[in-house]
Amino acid sequence: MTMNDPALIEKRDARGAVTLTMNRPQNFNALSEEMLAALQAALDRLAQDESVRVVVLGAAGKAFCPGHNLKEMIAEPALDYYQRLFAQCSRMMLSIQKLPVPVIARVQGIATAAGCQLVAQCDLAVASTDASFAVSGVNFGLFCATPSVPLLRNIAPKQAMEMLVTGDFISAQQALERGLVNRVVAADQLDAEIEKLVASILQKPRVAIAMGKELFYRQREMGIEAAYQLAGQTMAVNMMDHCAQEGVTAFTEKRKPSWN
Repeated sequence: MTMNDPALIEKRDARGAVTLTMNRPQNFNALSEEMLAALQAALDRLAQDESVRVVVLGAAGKAFCPGHNLKEMIAEPALDYYQRLFAQCSRMMLSIQKLPVPVIARVQGIATAAGCQLVAQCDLAVASTDASFAVSGVNFGLFCATPSVPLLRNIAPKQAMEMLVTGDFISAQQALERGLVNRVVAADQLDAEIEKLVASILQKPRVAIAMGKELFYRQREMGIEAAYQLAGQTMAVNMMDHCAQEGVTAFTEKRKPSWN
């Protein structure tokens, strides 16, 4: 990996916090085929690294991500090409959900179309006040169908539909109010705010968060009875793990748990 690679992995410190940076600021970090492949490779690598505890997904330059590379898309107008491209993008998005650790989007500038999808797909998101969001494909005659999938799982249906049929931008504050992001801060406070989230996550046992993240997404797609059944089984398995045994024991003994 070199500093010229489209996606850069950097271990922030020995705690297990990792930064994954989209590194094509000259085209605002568009999700080109090159970028999608690089992100997929990075996510696959992180999924195999048990020392990783949390991932911060950020972007170099003034923008987070404007979505797909439209010049690249229009250069090959063939149905099978578009099917492969969107399947490749969907696989990458699902890899974020399947990663056994939380992924935090670090958002500055614009996050549009599949870039907004990327924010919605991450487990958590922190945005600077200068960030703005849109699913703007409809402005070019292309309804943002794949971005609508995680968008609708983040915000209320009528708000999602309005964004999808108008292509209008919303501000970082509106994104916060609608549930697309967790926190909004001034640009110079973005990293410090993310560090608060990272530090809080790192205080918890990895195994419990991994079980919980998998359960969170699986139960969301189920009926309530099946969801309760799966959740109960997950908690029972979690309770048998050392981290929960130690945590509950520490609570009853009025001391801090030792998970190391």
